[in-house]
Amino acid sequence: MFYFDNNDTVILQVKISPNASSLAIKGIFTDSDNKDFLKISVISVPEKGKANKELIKFLSKELGVSKSDIEIISGETGHFKKIIIKNQTKQIVEKFEEWNRKIQNDCANN
Repeated sequence: MFYFDNNDTVILQVKISPNASSLAIKGIFTDSDNKDFLKISVISVPEKGKANKELIKFLSKELGVSKSDIEIISGETGHFKKIIIKNQTKQIVEKFEEWNRKIQNDCANN
């Protein structure tokens, strides 16, 4: 799974693709260690934190939480990131489960 529920926070693992043609969730990426990452493309270039800011703004809007509740805790300069989301844990987990179902359904139909 691309997220971990820690009771009062949720940890999200993301593989970001900057400089893309669209801002969107693109699926799930599984690395060689069998870790899942939510693939998200952003339009911004990876310069001076622009892509990270766009990612946080996107997640804030999609999850219905404030940007201040979202923080990149590792991978700030790389493609693979760990993001902590504070507050409203149940709501966030439900949204992630919805995304996961949609991704699985899209894969099954292709």
